[in-house]
Formats: sequence, C-alpha cells, structure tokens
Amino acid sequence: MALRVLICASEIVPFAKTGGLADVAGALPKALAARGHDARVALPKYGAVDMGQAKPTKAASVSVSLGGETHEVGVEVSQAIPGVTAYLVDSPPHFARKGLYGEADDAERFAVYCCAVLEFVRTSDWRPQVIHCNDWQTGLLPVYLKQAGAGDEALQAIATLYTVHNLAYQGLFPPGVLDHIGLDASLFTVDGLEFYGQVSFLKGGLVFSDLLSTVSPSYAKEILTEEYGERLEGVLQQRRADLYGVLNGLDVDAWNPATDELIAARYGATDLAAKAANKHALQQRLGLPQRPEVPVLGVVSRLAGQKGFDLLGEALPDLLQLDLQFVILGTGEPQYHELLSQFSEQYPHRLGLKLGFDNPLAHLIYAGSDLFLMPSHYEPCGLGQMISLRYGTIPVVRHVGGLADTVVDFSSDPERGNGFSFQSKRATGLMEAIARAVMTMQKRATWRKLVRRAMACDFSWGRSAEAYLGIYQRAIARHRS
Repeated sequence: MALRVLICASEIVPFAKTGGLADVAGALPKALAARGHDARVALPKYGAVDMGQAKPTKAASVSVSLGGETHEVGVEVSQAIPGVTAYLVDSPPHFARKGLYGEADDAERFAVYCCAVLEFVRTSDWRPQVIHCNDWQTGLLPVYLKQAGAGDEALQAIATLYTVHNLAYQGLFPPGVLDHIGLDASLFTVDGLEFYGQVSFLKGGLVFSDLLSTVSPSYAKEILTEEYGERLEGVLQQRRADLYGVLNGLDVDAWNPATDELIAARYGATDLAAKAANKHALQQRLGLPQRPEVPVLGVVSRLAGQKGFDLLGEALPDLLQLDLQFVILGTGEPQYHELLSQFSEQYPHRLGLKLGFDNPLAHLIYAGSDLFLMPSHYEPCGLGQMISLRYGTIPVVRHVGGLADTVVDFSSDPERGNGFSFQSKRATGLMEAIARAVMTMQKRATWRKLVRRAMACDFSWGRSAEAYLGIYQRAIARHRS
C-alpha cells in the first residue's frame, strides 16, 4: 500500500544546503517516490533559496498565532525535485535573509515554520500519514501536533518519526521563549522540554514523537552512552526500544565517476588508468609536483575538532616529512584555518589547501586522491567515505559511528576490507593507519583489487528507503495504539 509521507527539514537539496541533512532530505523522498509512495517535503523559503528552473507557485495562505501575535504565512509549491512535491513556507520577516541559522530570533523563526506546516496540513486536501521530522529545527512539530491534534480529528491520525542527524546541535533557548512561541510553561519540566535550565527543541522531538531514528546503526548505539549522548543519554535510554539506526544513502547519480562532468577524466572499476589523469589534474590544480607515484591523501570536510582536525594537526608535522602529498578542502573553525595555512606555506610542495567551498574541486579530490582521510571523533553517518569508495579512493577513518558501519579494515579482514580504520583517540592511531594504507599501495595487484572492491560497494538509497518505509509503518501502528 502506498504511503503518504511529509518530510520536514530546515534544508533540502536543491533549495538550500549547509550540510549532509540537505542531501538526505532531498534524496530520500526521491527514493520513496520511485517505489510508488507519495513523499513530499516542506522547508522554509529562505532569501537564499535556489529555485533553479522550477519556479514555485502560491498554494495557500495560513495564519499562525504565537504568543499573542498572528503571522500571515504563504505556502508555495515547487516541483524542483523530480517526482516530489515541495512546499516552501514563505514568511519574509522570518526567512527572507541570506543565512539559514544563527539568528537571534531562531526560536520564533522555526516555531512559525512548524506551526505553518501543521496549519497547512490541517486545511489542505492532502494529508500525510506520517510526518518525518529532522533535527532541532523541526523538534517542535511533534509538540505542536500533539497539542493541536487533541481537538482536531484531521491531525489526530498523523504519526511522527523524528530523526537526529547530529545530537550535538540541540536548539537551546532560554525558558522565557515558551510564552513567545505559544507553549505552556507546564512543558518546562524534566519530562518535557527542559534541558539543564534551557528549552531544547531537539528534546521536544525526542520526547513527543512516536518513533525515533538516527543516521547509522552504530550511532544509534553510541548516543545511548555518556560519551556520545550529549547529556541526553538518559532520555534516549528511556526510548531505546523506539530508536532505530538507518544508514544514509548516497545520491549515486550525482556521485558517479563514470558520468561525472566535474572531473578530468571519467572512469570505472575496469578502467582505472583514467583515474591517474584525475590525480595529475588535482596535483596541477593545487600546485603540487606532478608525480604519479607519490600517495595523495585527500580531505573534503568541515574544519572542526569533531572531524578530527586536532589529530590531523598533531600528525602533520611528522607526516609532511614523508614522501606524501595532502590536498585539503573545507572551511570551519579559525584555529584550523590558521594551522593548515601555516603548514601549506611551510610545505607548499606537499600540502595543497583551499579554504572555502568548491564543488568542482571536491569532485576532483574524490577522483584524484589515492586515500581519503576522515579521523572523526564522532560521525553520525558520514557521506565522504561513501563517495570516496565509489570513486576508488580508499578511506582511512576512525572506527566510529557511520564510518564503522561502512568501512571494513583491510588489515584485519583482507577478504572483505574496503579501507583502513583505527580506534585510538590519539594522532598515533591515525598515523599508523596511514602507514598501513601506504604500505598496501606498494603491492600493486593487491591495491587494484582493493580499489575495485571499494568501487563495488553499494550505498545507494534503495536499502535505506526500504528501512524507512518499515519504520513509517511501525510509527503508524504505534500511533494508532
């Protein structure tokens, strides 16, 4: 039976993106629609939203009353995602801005978004069976739904799934915000939205949704512990029977070395000679010596402590003494901008650095590198390692979260291994894993076999979409009971 699902997220490709959430929220509905389900999406209409060629049309106007104020909000419809209807919540005072987050009035902005979605659903001819909420910006949707549904049969039947993409981002605001966003002070309890003296939008989703999920099986287990639970492990322990881990999929159309127009030469598992042309182009692009034999280690990442740049920064002084080349693309915390810039100036023939976002260069790094580094301290899922595997660029990762679910250490399991991993929280663990990878590269026949095995890994959205469909069914059954 076809399901009706509304996926709500603060960013969705192709409209707006700051991270992996946008990729997931854009790819999952396409995979569901391909299986015959009616999957739709809803996001705010930011000032920076990219409408592309599919211009939206006005669908409705709704009134949102919060804290004694009434906000008139438009809802526009776009078909920019093939086969998927997208609703854009248009409230210029709240969203007609350049950025997506980090505004002083974020609590009101996303409260308006959540309420407008529900009011549109209540008054629309189309009604979802499940609303799939994602991250803290949608955390109040299940809260408002429970309140509104108490007196409205149209909303009472809707089940909810709440997905955490990164538990560290929680949407925390002072207690006084409750009155401003139309919620009763009685919700400010340990069993409600209160979190160490603040209001947590994310906790609202965790407490009030029918079922919960996160973006890899290993991360679903990790967040139950004090080490990774971000002080919410107690709440999650109470709901562990309702928590699922579903590995994110990869958009295999956008990331395909056989058809990628952004790389120097397209190639497949049976034509690895063409991969060498990408290595040459990458070295040339970043001003590195054109040496086909030297191992090139690539990084495409947010430059942050979470991503293990403290480990990489500690290891680089020793690694840059070796016959290796590094290519790093990303932006993030100023301390790592400064550190990497210093290394780049000191070792211009061994470290090529681009601070910022550069999509063509990202594709070339995936295609032209030999190894891809992801030494994350925690990683809910990770897409970089999936992309690098698809491009035959062998990942070197810390054995954590989604990295543990997707990368099998070749040294420990030569028959199944598709990369190299380490468990240590120290830079020595990263250096040792890189050493194992470089030594394996010297065995050419073994390396070619490893590269072909990596490229054969299937991380397309099919399996993940089927898993979500099963969870949607369980959420509907749970809600009815």
